[in-house]
Amino acid sequence: QVQLVESGGGLVQAGGSLRLSCAASGSFFSIDAMGWYRQAPGKERELVARITSGGSTNYADSVKGRFTISRNNANTVYLQMNSLKPEDTAVYYCNAEVRATRATRFPDYWGKGTLVTVSP
Repeated sequence: QVQLVESGGGLVQAGGSLRLSCAASGSFFSIDAMGWYRQAPGKERELVARITSGGSTNYADSVKGRFTISRNNANTVYLQMNSLKPEDTAVYYCNAEVRATRATRFPDYWGKGTLVTVSP
């Protein structure tokens, strides 16, 4: 089992910054990738940013140049969000692609979500 604990959400004015963090713990072989997804009211969950164990990253077009994903060790991921816009308002979910053994993957794990609200 793997637990993902998120922190860092909150209320910020447009143009401001927030930093989200997500720490993975539990019993597993390794983590292939971690990422952040978001879901706004009435919309589908979408990928915001993802980083692999090798450091490769990808971002949604809507956040490129404003958000930065990073990992400080194998099991903790951060999302630095700058120049926030009201349309960034959503619940942000941490995701982890975890290996149970060298050859097998668990189903993706998800955090409980943290609310980010950006006021105009």
